[in-house]
Amino acid sequence: MAERLIQSEIRNRIAFITLNRPAALNALSLDMIVQLRLALEQFAADASVNAVLIKGAGEKAFCAGGDIRAIYESYRNGDSLHRDFFVTEYPLDYLLHSYPKPYIALIDGIVMGGGMGISQGSRLRIAGDRTRMAMPEVAIGFFPDVGASYFLSRLDGALGSYLALTGVQIRAADALYAGLADVYLPRTSVDLLESELAALTLSDTHRSEDWRAAINGVIQRLAGVDLPPAPLAAIRPAIDQHFAAASVPALLKSLEGEIRPQFLEWATQTVDLINTRSPTMLAVTQDLLKRGKSMSLAECLRMELGLVRHCFIQGDFIEGVRAMIIDKDNAPMWRPQHIEEVDDASVEAMFADPWVGATHPLANLEGVIACN
Repeated sequence: MAERLIQSEIRNRIAFITLNRPAALNALSLDMIVQLRLALEQFAADASVNAVLIKGAGEKAFCAGGDIRAIYESYRNGDSLHRDFFVTEYPLDYLLHSYPKPYIALIDGIVMGGGMGISQGSRLRIAGDRTRMAMPEVAIGFFPDVGASYFLSRLDGALGSYLALTGVQIRAADALYAGLADVYLPRTSVDLLESELAALTLSDTHRSEDWRAAINGVIQRLAGVDLPPAPLAAIRPAIDQHFAAASVPALLKSLEGEIRPQFLEWATQTVDLINTRSPTMLAVTQDLLKRGKSMSLAECLRMELGLVRHCFIQGDFIEGVRAMIIDKDNAPMWRPQHIEEVDDASVEAMFADPWVGATHPLANLEGVIACN
């Protein structure tokens, strides 16, 4: 019998889904993605379900991303999981951006990588005191995926570029400020949320808008607490100035030239942080966001899947996972080691379609919404 990686129950016409790998910070395995997709499709077609809420098991995480160790081991063993994982994950992410019923993501905990993929399509993203949000892929020689070329590229100013190229973690106030969360609930309210939703006295209507209004009413009543100012707001002028640079070397030069006292320490720390990342994937990520800004979500996901294929060939991804997760020596040997050695041709090659003359695995991605 398959392990119950996804737990779900229906109460008061609301489906409550729990990601159930707390010891792994609810990181997504391939089986977990398949089980989640199946549950969501069933609830979409179930007339007794008018809304869906998803959360993570345990006290620490909503979802810390994909199961990178399993992907690494698959690549080393020569089996197909490392390819199947992304081909299976991306349609799930696409589905959630157009889910036919109110879909609520309770992201009170660590939410990174794949966790962003299954929460950013939510109609209501609820942050809490434990929220730790990031897209840290460049630290392991990868790029922000799961539709990040779509949702990060559409953030105001240069916020998306800053979050993608540094991989910094942000908390609830910054998540709301950046537009990556919709509402904040304090810990006591998070604990009450499920029981409050389960106690709604709405009539048995099938109109999603009625349930959406009722759910919003519960959440607004539970909120009632103002967050402190977002730290990102204080450094926003510097972010927009420096991270609008045309290239990563230009960005680093701009940061190194920062002289304003209120931004000087941040600029120095940011330079040091960026210099630990994969040079190739920094350049690829910057180009990715530029391209994604004018593309549809489906086009972005197709582009990202092509990049995944090239990442396994280029090598920094596997080396980054080895250094940061497997051996934990924190000393990846990037190829090349320095950003000045990354040429435009090598970056352009990463965006070449690896399925020329063949059908793209996500060619019919838009058909994933057939459950409507």
